[in-house]
Order: sequence, then C-alpha cells, then structure tokens
Amino acid sequence: MAIPPHRPRTSRRALALTAVTALCALAACGAPHRPQQHQRPDSAAGGADRVPKGFTLVATGDVLPHDSVIARARADAGGTGYDFRPMLAGIKPVVSRADLAICHMETVYGADGHYHGYPTFTSPPQIAPALAATGYDSCSTASNHSLDDGPAGITRTLDALDRAGVKHAGSARSAAEASSPTWLHAGSAKVAHLAYTYGTNGIPVPKDKPWLVRLTDRDRVVRDARAARKAGADVVVVSVHWGTEWQDAPDANQLTLARQLTAAAAGDRPAIDLVLGTHAHVPQAYEKVNGTWVVYGMGDQIAGDMINDRNRTDPRGNQGSLARFTFAPPAHAGERWRVSRAESVPTWYDTSTGRVTDLARALRTRPSLKKTYDRIRTVVLSRGAAADGLLVDH
Repeated sequence: MAIPPHRPRTSRRALALTAVTALCALAACGAPHRPQQHQRPDSAAGGADRVPKGFTLVATGDVLPHDSVIARARADAGGTGYDFRPMLAGIKPVVSRADLAICHMETVYGADGHYHGYPTFTSPPQIAPALAATGYDSCSTASNHSLDDGPAGITRTLDALDRAGVKHAGSARSAAEASSPTWLHAGSAKVAHLAYTYGTNGIPVPKDKPWLVRLTDRDRVVRDARAARKAGADVVVVSVHWGTEWQDAPDANQLTLARQLTAAAAGDRPAIDLVLGTHAHVPQAYEKVNGTWVVYGMGDQIAGDMINDRNRTDPRGNQGSLARFTFAPPAHAGERWRVSRAESVPTWYDTSTGRVTDLARALRTRPSLKKTYDRIRTVVLSRGAAADGLLVDH
C-alpha cells in the first residue's frame, strides 16, 4: 500500500579492561571509531564452563524524515550539515542501556544535497551516525520506500550505516550479502536479524537484482529463519513491514502471518523468537502468539506532521512504542531462549521541537501528555498482552 496523498524507525555494557590491556590494544590496533558494545557469546570465546548470560533487546519504529524533519536537523547543525542526534537524545537513555538495540530505517539516503521527503524519500546520511550515537546496533531497512532512489539509494544507505558501525537487515548490495541473516551478539547469545517488506510502492524490484530488498513471503521467511537456526542462531528476530496504515488494530493479513510464523518450527524449537512490526504509522498491539511475542506495529519514531487516510493531520502519526524484551538463556543446551520480561515504553515525536520523547519520563514535568500516553498504552494492551505479562512503562 502506498503512502496516502500529502503525507508530509551495549547498554553499552563494554568489557572492563585493565589499563595495561587498554594501552596494549591501542598500541597494537589503534582506537576504533566506535567502541565494541557487546561481548561475544561465551561459546565463541571457548568458555564452556562459563555461566550463560541473558540480554535485553529494545526496538523502535519508523524513522521517516519528512522535509520538516530534514530542516530541523539542518537547524540543529547550525545551518551547516545535518545533526539528528538532538532529535534522538530523549530516547537515548533507554536505547543505550540495552544490550541490543534495533531501529527501522524506512527511507534511503540521497546523494550530497539531494534530500527530500514525501512522496519519494531521500534522507541525509547523517542519520546513520546519529543512530549509532543513540546506541542502535542494527536497523531493518526493508520498507515500501526501499527503492525510492533505485539501487543507488540502497547502496548509499548501507554504506553509510556501515561507516557508522550500525548493521542492517532487509536490503542488500549483492546476492551474497542478501543470502545470510545479519548476525548480532548480546549476552551469551548469537542473534540473527531478518527483515522483510510487503512491497515497494509499485516500483518493481529489478529482475537482474532480485536480492535488493527482501519481500515478505511466508515460506521464504520461515526458510530463512530455519537456515539461521541451522547456522547457529540462539535467537531469531524478524522485522516485518506490514499492515494497514492508520489502523490501530492489526489487519487480517498481519494476524494470519503472525500465527503462521510463530507456529513454524526448526527442529525442537520455534523457528522465530520475536516479530517486530512497522509501517502502519500508528502504534499497534503487542500479543503473545503461539508462545512468541509479536509487536504488530511500533508506530513512528521520527516523522513530520502526518496526514492520514482522511486527508487530515493526525497526531497518532507521531506516537510510538519502544519494545523491550529481556531474554533468558535456556536451562539446557539446545532449548529455546525465552523472554523473561516484556515491556513497552510509549514515545512521542514533538513536531514543534523536533524531539523524540520518552512519555513516562516526560509526564513528571508535563502532565498534559498523559492523554497521549494513555492512548498508546490502551492500544498496546488491546489484545490481552497484560495477561501474558507485558508491562507498560509508567
């Protein structure tokens, strides 16, 4: 489904190094441009006798820079370049404390100076280092805007994310890159991140480059997830760009696909451990389906004033929910990593200031935001997630 007319995504628990070790590392290798954020799994380090460590994963919704958002970033940079870090500063305390953080980069990056919003988006590549500075480790990049600037847009986007040290899933520069999941590490876990989109706004995927963007197909998603398990994934996370825009409730296709994906097995374990949804531009429900958490829609994290399907400015388009899941290692080898704590943090992008707000924190000084907070909370819990233990930050 295309965007509607006139539409204006460790904790850094770094290893404690001794002074001698730090000096040796700097002398031998030089200081990296971005600190290593997560210890590799104990199994990878050969520590069979070490106690397995769990981890916390956070995920957020669509990063969708309209013209007004781009203008704000330019102003925050003093009129020279673009600085998106101030926009994300309000959510950084939550994101940066997680062991693993995943965003959704809905748009592609443009060539120097050629940046614009709706209807075909090309965004400043300065978003990538801002995402890194906020604490994100990986971004899903499969969306209906993935082909807005053709193959070159995908290449620029992934190149910029690489330079910033942010991994990515869902689009690719080559068949080889598209053939494997994005590998992440947190706690003692090896995590596979996969991402898909329902379509590309009618822009056909080039026949000679079918690997540019992963399109959603139930059998393909399950096949990819099983392959990730076979390759050693302890946890498989699937990002899906799906649903009906401006609809608070998940649509029939979302509900059906969620049941199918969470029912798929890989040996004695489920093939998928977490499903993260984007695209609807409004927060949607969380639900435990077949024992697996599904976030139907996290809403927008960054977007300009949004015009809904009735051609009216709709404040829901600037509301979101940050998903936070704590994974516990299995008691026995080969068993499933399980979510021991599930949480949602309501967020809001203030278009007047160009800032993402953690609503629970903001309520302490801005009680007028309670109505927005309560609306997001109601939607998030609308499919009975509270009974399965979901906590909404308050």
